[in-house]
Amino acid sequence: MAALEVNFDGLVGPTHNYAGLSYGNVASLNNAASFSNPLQAVLQGLEKMKAMHDKGLTQGVFAPHARPDLNVLRRLGFSGNDAQLITKAFNADPILLRACYSASAMWTANAATVSPSPDTHDAKVHFTAANLNNKFHRSLEPATTTRLLKAMFNNSQHFVHHQHLPEQGFFGDEGAANHTRFCDSHGSEGLEMFVFGASAFNSHLPKPRKYPARQTLEASEAICRLHNLKDASQIILQQNPEVIDQGVFHNDVIAVGNANVLLCHQQAFLNQRQALQDIRDAYIGSKQFYIIEVPSNRVTIQDAVTSYLFNSQLVSLNDGSMLLVAPQECQRNSTVNAYIEDMLLADNPVNQVQFFDLRQSMQNGGGPACLRLRVALSEQELSAVNPEVILTDAKYAQLVAWAKQHYRDRLAANDFADAALLRESYHALDELTQLLNLGSVYDFQLEG
Repeated sequence: MAALEVNFDGLVGPTHNYAGLSYGNVASLNNAASFSNPLQAVLQGLEKMKAMHDKGLTQGVFAPHARPDLNVLRRLGFSGNDAQLITKAFNADPILLRACYSASAMWTANAATVSPSPDTHDAKVHFTAANLNNKFHRSLEPATTTRLLKAMFNNSQHFVHHQHLPEQGFFGDEGAANHTRFCDSHGSEGLEMFVFGASAFNSHLPKPRKYPARQTLEASEAICRLHNLKDASQIILQQNPEVIDQGVFHNDVIAVGNANVLLCHQQAFLNQRQALQDIRDAYIGSKQFYIIEVPSNRVTIQDAVTSYLFNSQLVSLNDGSMLLVAPQECQRNSTVNAYIEDMLLADNPVNQVQFFDLRQSMQNGGGPACLRLRVALSEQELSAVNPEVILTDAKYAQLVAWAKQHYRDRLAANDFADAALLRESYHALDELTQLLNLGSVYDFQLEG
């Protein structure tokens, strides 16, 4: 079956800010006091999307969420009109307010887990929004994410949407950041690798000691059931707890895969030698399967976390080769850059690299791979996708003009006390729903 992989990149929201909300994410914590630049952030993301489009790849756009989330503030006891609500929340708990302003939905690798139709018993594409319940600011996302997915993939003949898992730590689910698919081609049956950090019920499995394990075994097992995955299309592995305690909060900070290639650090998985053999044995395809295992003596865990080497994207180009889409931090780190240069010359399909300036996202702990949700689609399935969320030259120009009209170029802590920021954000998203033909995906009402 002819098929391709579409990357749906998250548009950075108008309230992009650094509040240090993500314990376990080193970059997020280190930049908590920094000023943010929402305009620069959204333009950096759009530039990456346009570059992928220009290479002949099909590129999608994932809309931001409406922020601040006033509904949750009301649930927490604040009252009044929008402006009064903001003032009361800022005076009572400014960090809570900034959490409600968080633009973290920009990292669509955490938006959902997606299983393509060749892997499922009903031959449909399955979507489950992540519950993200390990962090308050991210736990606000699942309902809106589901509405967005339904607006983008609104055809029951091809697409199945599931409710997110129970909002409880035993079923902590962080989406595609802990999910990778291996295959000969995007239209052939593949092997979906789920990676968990700890088990909620099995006390015999090891756990990290310092930082939380955000993905549970039980959540991964539930997604396999919900998506009606074929037995041969699923494998579940445990992440190395020791690297979680060094800031590797998701598997996509220590490993990345595409088609018949897995690029991972030597310390990525628990019992790594056996884990890699299990992947080789489970691989369904007939092509050679490449595992590029990066030794610790070439790239340390610290270098992996600070450069986000493994949070790069691996994408298949039309000539059959693969491109590594990496943040500029990899180029600036001499050790990591040297390893990339050696990898490109080695015997594997990865023979190109392109570096991008994603500093605004990187300072909050998200690299190229965090910004995209991968969806493998047949030609028929792609034709059923909302066409307005697929990037074209004209759509890119529209979105750049939209961002320049609505986004600020600087946000500081006191700006969140000003209800004008709320109105600007809501008006921007109201216009965006028309640009992307999303309908009523947001549950806010504009005042005045």
